Amino acid sequence: MEEDKAKSQFHTTNPCGNLRNARIDFLRGVAISGVLILHFALAYGLKNSPLGTLLTPELLYAIAFNGNFGVTIFFVISGFLITSYSLKRWKKLNAIDMRAFYVFRFARIMPSLILALAIIVILGCFNVPFFNNTDDHHQLPASYFFVSIASVLSFWHNVLMQSGGYVNYCIDIYWSLSVEEVFYLLLPLVCLLVRRNSLLVLVCIVVIINGPIYRSQHIDNEIYFLYSYFACFDAIAFGCLTALFVQHVKFTGKVNRAIRLIAACALCAVYLRGIEGNVIFSFSFIALASAAFLAGSANDHSLGWTTGCVSSGIRWLGRYSYEIYLFHIVVLGLMRNVLNKEQLSYAARLPWFFLFLFLSVLVARLVARYVSEPANLAIRQHYLQSRPQS
Repeated sequence: MEEDKAKSQFHTTNPCGNLRNARIDFLRGVAISGVLILHFALAYGLKNSPLGTLLTPELLYAIAFNGNFGVTIFFVISGFLITSYSLKRWKKLNAIDMRAFYVFRFARIMPSLILALAIIVILGCFNVPFFNNTDDHHQLPASYFFVSIASVLSFWHNVLMQSGGYVNYCIDIYWSLSVEEVFYLLLPLVCLLVRRNSLLVLVCIVVIINGPIYRSQHIDNEIYFLYSYFACFDAIAFGCLTALFVQHVKFTGKVNRAIRLIAACALCAVYLRGIEGNVIFSFSFIALASAAFLAGSANDHSLGWTTGCVSSGIRWLGRYSYEIYLFHIVVLGLMRNVLNKEQLSYAARLPWFFLFLFLSVLVARLVARYVSEPANLAIRQHYLQSRPQS
């Protein structure tokens, strides 16, 4: 009885009935933590803080400024989960109901995104710093502001950045949504076109090979090798392949633990080695290690270290990582209007960082509870009820 209760706490379901894997949520929590640390470090720095005293400059720099790897991890998880859910729902990928697929993706992604963009638009219209469009600290035309909003909603903001550079502090971080959403648009089409899983595997392998080739051709342009579709699709392809792999290959508990341990060590090693000087293959290595961790987690429902206090906190971050991703930059932009980097003292920097974390997760939880989850459920239920009965 106690064992069943523990397992029910370990593997909870989301509002739409999908079983949550605690280890995958943990990996997601690690990924969003890297993004949060990166954005705070870019805004305020951490060198002039107790962390700068406790850690070596090299270690602090590696922890703080390699957060873009967190986005790569998210891409792998997205590819894995959406492929896994599609296989579970439709049994075969070439049997995907395209309309249902797109409605379900819209229900999960758009309600909270629209809310975040609405807040940014309102603050930007009042020319609040960090919410309005700027180019090298010069005000851009109002029309460009709404173009950037439209580009997020229509999934080409990364393309806009390639032509216009960094133009809006808050909106620019949503480039990764453009990558994910184009993947979501393409996946059902590709599955219906290739028909067979073996051909889908081949497509994924081609995309994986193309990733480092593309990055090598744009190594001198940060926006291209970090944010373009072809620079990121290889990570999503790793996730898709992993979902197909674990459907047919299931490991024992000891093998799963060994795979996760090796993958975790590889993730740490590549993360701390950093992006600089490793632009071409570091993202591929992070994606491969993340895929291995997922392979060792997908079919393992045993109790373990993820039930610990610290691990539970990281899992919680992973569970609400999408809302944290959307709204942490709004919180940070507002905080930068209260205190800038020069006004923040050595002693106040870490408390300010923890306040940033607290406010980000608080806002994310409120958005999830009152916007994301009810809207997601309502849209899905409305769609399912309005479908003609066969």
